[in-house]
Amino acid sequence: MTYIAGIFILAGVFFFLAATVGFLRFPDLYTRMHATGKGDTLGLLLCIVGLALYNGCINQSWNGLVQGVKIISIAIFWFIASPTATHALLRAAFESGVKPWTKDGVVVIDKGEDGKET
Repeated sequence: MTYIAGIFILAGVFFFLAATVGFLRFPDLYTRMHATGKGDTLGLLLCIVGLALYNGCINQSWNGLVQGVKIISIAIFWFIASPTATHALLRAAFESGVKPWTKDGVVVIDKGEDGKET
């Protein structure tokens, strides 16, 4: 069971690294936030599930079960909070006028004079 926990943790670290590469390589705020928002959420969930499995293997008692539930509750909170925060940041960036990057420089979506998306 500890090997399965290690596989979960390594998969989580892989997604953290992939999100970091996406953050460094993508051209604008929107694509960078997409990469980090998806990558860190999945990476953290996999790492925390791996830690909960490992904790269940080495600590098979009532305290170990309570610790496992606490660890899983952290994962559930992060699963809800991280995408919500990413959406709020991107919406604020869009409302403040940050334009999405395109290859040809043509803006695909824009706010009109009345403040609505066009």
